[in-house]
Amino acid sequence: MRGAGFLAIWSDVERSNLTDYRHWLTREHTTERVTTEGFLANRVFRALRADIERFFILYELQTPEVLDGPAYLARLNAPTPWSQRIMPQLGNFIRGGGVVTARAGRGEGSTIVALRLERLPENPKRLADDIAALDGVAAVQIGATDIARTSVPTIEKGMRKDEGVFAGLLLIEALDEASLRSAVRKAAEMAPDVLGHVGDPEIYQGIFALDKRIAWT
Repeated sequence: MRGAGFLAIWSDVERSNLTDYRHWLTREHTTERVTTEGFLANRVFRALRADIERFFILYELQTPEVLDGPAYLARLNAPTPWSQRIMPQLGNFIRGGGVVTARAGRGEGSTIVALRLERLPENPKRLADDIAALDGVAAVQIGATDIARTSVPTIEKGMRKDEGVFAGLLLIEALDEASLRSAVRKAAEMAPDVLGHVGDPEIYQGIFALDKRIAWT
């Protein structure tokens, strides 16, 4: 990822709505988003859980100002008919975006944890570098949520139920699940004030990605 901003979204989907949701996401919604001015790319992940269908969506933004810029707000205030059907179905919806404060590693890992932070690290660059140096870790990103830009009222926001927020995001991408779990444990030891609450992390697997350059074709 190369943008200075991010937008992260978690949500649950009922299994009876799963096919419609995945088709909407991969055939309309992500294309609509990444072709919006300021959006660069999108990645979609599914939680490795048998009891629930939970998804994590990460958008790469050119800058955090995209979040309340005119192009994106125009999209949010004119949801498509398909979006109008899907949005009220999403449960445990959490959304936040802001500035990428640190990035380390190289490439992307298909197995990730996306941890919502209540407290931001004092030195995000050092923490990202230390985690990225661990065995099996491909990349690390740390972001700080811009609550004001994330909380702008829109028609689309009004279609959803209670929407959770968070102070920051720690994304760890690894080559396999064992390396990822080990990295999370060691990261909690490195920064107990930031990650001391992390127990058994929720693991996500990449299922879809779309770059702006491909979406335009």
